[in-house]
Amino acid sequence: MKPSRPYIMKALYDWLLDNDLTPHLLVDAMQENVTVPTQFVEEGQIVMNINPSAVRDFYMDDQALSFNARFSGQPMDVYIPMQAILAIYARENGQGMGFGGEPGAEAYLQTPVSEAGPAKKIAEDSEGEEKPKAKRPSLKVVK
Repeated sequence: MKPSRPYIMKALYDWLLDNDLTPHLLVDAMQENVTVPTQFVEEGQIVMNINPSAVRDFYMDDQALSFNARFSGQPMDVYIPMQAILAIYARENGQGMGFGGEPGAEAYLQTPVSEAGPAKKIAEDSEGEEKPKAKRPSLKVVK
């Protein structure tokens, strides 16, 4: 089965724009083939404004999204593979979705490229102490 992330990404991006909200991405900057401005990466992650007024030449397909934007006045081509996208949400109210438990997400499972990335930090923090395992995300029906 094909991963659902590209379809969900496209739908949420359109939904946020239709509601006059500013779409932002949370990106794992340590993934392979990610091209983002490294000076803005914090703890292996970066938040990117992908509003049409902030980017040029925006393109999204099943493998990745790309665009051109200015960072500190310097133009840069940004490339983000789908597996590196952790969430898409609205800046104004936080509405959106985090990824990782959607159908087909197992196709994106891979080890971070950098040994100094978030995976190493978690391993260092947990040495010698037992931390409870995180619960898998789940949907809840609200009436």
